[in-house]
Amino acid sequence: MPVLVMAKYPAPGRVKTRLAGALGAAVAAELARAFIADLSARLGALGASVAWAFWPPDAPFARLVPEAPCVPQQGRDLGERLRAAIAWAFARDPRPLAVLGADIPHVPAATLREAAAALAAEADVVLGPTPDGGYYLLALRAPQPALFESVPWGGPQVLAVTLERARAAGLRVHLLPPTFDVDTRADLAALRQLLAAGTVVLPQTTALLERLSRAGVA
Repeated sequence: MPVLVMAKYPAPGRVKTRLAGALGAAVAAELARAFIADLSARLGALGASVAWAFWPPDAPFARLVPEAPCVPQQGRDLGERLRAAIAWAFARDPRPLAVLGADIPHVPAATLREAAAALAAEADVVLGPTPDGGYYLLALRAPQPALFESVPWGGPQVLAVTLERARAAGLRVHLLPPTFDVDTRADLAALRQLLAAGTVVLPQTTALLERLSRAGVA
């Protein structure tokens, strides 16, 4: 199944703002860069066809993933940007699509397989819930612009409103096991636990976290 990753260019002060408040803007940007590199490698190793939609539109994002197709995000809010990026991805490849954020480098391979299997069976939409009321993965058989209309992006009702939009459109929904985006210091601690247990292998993120730990930063 093709994968589209929504990502911000890792510039200090413009990415991972909640982590930046705890660790500093430069460290947060370094983490974002490591997440992009590790997620790109993981998805490639899984054999996924990966494309990236990046923000801001004038960022030199393609340098970070030189082998992958990239497109600038377009729109006034996340809903418009998702709608445009998904339309672009389906125009390139009409197969069912999974959409991720770059702040989940630990996304389980089994989760991607479950999403693909659900779409191949009866589901029209697959969503992966996060504890904060959002979602970390969206998978679709076809573009569904109505899913992104009047959603309170960034708030605790994103998943609930998206489910309402899906029901109103008569779409069949499959929910994946929940997991977390890495947005806060607590999320970073949870990611460290996964890395320590060997649940996921993220070489660049691990090396950075070890360096930061030695420096007493994170």
